[in-house]
Amino acid sequence: MSSSATSVVNGGISFWYADDGLPAVREPLPGDASADVVIVGGGFTGLWTAYYLKKAAPFLRITVLEQKFCGYGASGRNGGWLYNGIAGRDRYARLHGHEAAVRLQRAMNDTVAEVVAVAAAEGVDADVHQGGVLEVATTPAQLARLRAFHEHELTYGEKDRELYGARQTAERIRVAGAVGASWTPHGARLHPVRLVKGLAAAVEALGVTVHESTPVTEIRPKHAVTPYGTVRAPYVLRCTEGFTASLKGQRRTWLPMNSSMIATEPLTDEQWAAVGWDGRETLGDMAHAYMYAQRTADGRIALGGRGVPYRFGSRTDNDGRTQDATVEALREILTRFFPALAGVRVAHAWSGVLGVPRDWCATVTLDRATGLGWAGGYVGSGVATANLAARTLRDLVQQDSGQSGRTELTELPWVNHKVRKWEPEPFRWLGVHGMYATYRAADRREALHPRTGSSRLARVADRVAGRS
Repeated sequence: MSSSATSVVNGGISFWYADDGLPAVREPLPGDASADVVIVGGGFTGLWTAYYLKKAAPFLRITVLEQKFCGYGASGRNGGWLYNGIAGRDRYARLHGHEAAVRLQRAMNDTVAEVVAVAAAEGVDADVHQGGVLEVATTPAQLARLRAFHEHELTYGEKDRELYGARQTAERIRVAGAVGASWTPHGARLHPVRLVKGLAAAVEALGVTVHESTPVTEIRPKHAVTPYGTVRAPYVLRCTEGFTASLKGQRRTWLPMNSSMIATEPLTDEQWAAVGWDGRETLGDMAHAYMYAQRTADGRIALGGRGVPYRFGSRTDNDGRTQDATVEALREILTRFFPALAGVRVAHAWSGVLGVPRDWCATVTLDRATGLGWAGGYVGSGVATANLAARTLRDLVQQDSGQSGRTELTELPWVNHKVRKWEPEPFRWLGVHGMYATYRAADRREALHPRTGSSRLARVADRVAGRS
């Protein structure tokens, strides 16, 4: 490394909080209480759900319970990708038909614009830049996957998606060795902490009660149990994503997958001239162990990928601290993509967890027999998907309570999808670590032995993961 690991601010939740400051923590639950709807989790899913429910039915008494502070989890640690990807779409096409999956994709396309519009209407300045999403290929095998991916997306109605060769890609961004790219306009870069802080403030201004420093230990019909008391409500909505495993009886429901990020120091004008990236697209690649990045509003590169993918027993970290080896691996990706940045300093590193269901499908559910609902399992695509999930939970609650009937959202194929639990330990740990070791081996093999077909190792990993 050009700078020692000790010069990196490691953890502290995320760079986004270092940049914008930690929030003043709201008061915990003072004792037993009642509500019409209690929402467990103060991230994007929980806050958007509270927002849309209160907007639709101002008379509802809504309480949000958050174990730390709003945005402590993935909502305050992600890569700031607001984009139209949704986990499980192809499986939903197989289960419910292609047209149903097309409707889901259209809803996600619209969700990008919805988040941007609501943030503007609420006066939330989240450094939004709608530059779309650019995904690049740097090997023959990646190029073959890229072209297949591009054609596949067109079948879901993305007629405004564009495919670029090496020259056109270089005109947008100078990634070393890039041989092609696919771009969609349905994406934006943003500052996730500014969005989650603004959303929390908007929710409170509407009259929603938000209690922080209030961990929920158990959810059961009409009850959210905390050390400070129990909130009783006809509807209890679980919006805990990667922290779901900490709830009683939920350890194997969603796997808390770890993802890590680095942020550079601000680049100079000369460095940006070498990189390009004037369109400020969010940037991804077609590797099996993929990366994701953005050009921040203050001129840094924030880049992420998988480090240590999973902690034994579905444990989660406390403050986002990241292993030095992971920081170095992410820095290696940065300089491999942009050799001109070999001397740039990594200023911050952090990690967080995202929720992964056993079949890698995001879901939104309301059990009408118990009043229990949940949304999540976004597999890393939660910044936008959380908004669609929240609007869907709103419609499901209103439908169940007789305030409305079916809507386009309640008929989407991800609603009320059921999936089996993850395997018990140590099989869960062995499977996830083996899967990502195999993906990385597949990427190395494709880089060392250029060919147009994907490595067979990746197909093995897909079967282990349950993706195929």
